[in-house]
Amino acid sequence: MTDDDFRDIALALDGTVEGAHMGHPDFRANNRIFASLRADATTGMVKITPEQQQVFLDEHAQMFRPSPGAWGRGGCTDVVLAKARMAPVRAAMQLAWEAAMAKPRPRTLARSKPRK
Repeated sequence: MTDDDFRDIALALDGTVEGAHMGHPDFRANNRIFASLRADATTGMVKITPEQQQVFLDEHAQMFRPSPGAWGRGGCTDVVLAKARMAPVRAAMQLAWEAAMAKPRPRTLARSKPRK
């Protein structure tokens, strides 16, 4: 799988837009990040639950690994693009997208007026 394949899967989900966060592409639905690509374009990330993560790790250990640190313990799951196959990545991405859509849309901060 290439970074473009990963991007295509994300952007095929209804209401998804591509943005950027901390120097790398991210994918948002309902104004929430549910997936991203690392800056080196060799790894993607899907934001799923720890329980869902464990299923993907058990069934597809070559393709998926927990993201480093607390993010990984919280369910953020790296996708090794060189070893990834479309169907499992699409399934993980769908779960991440569904979770983003299920949460209330975050409020945007009102811009404060400059002081005179």
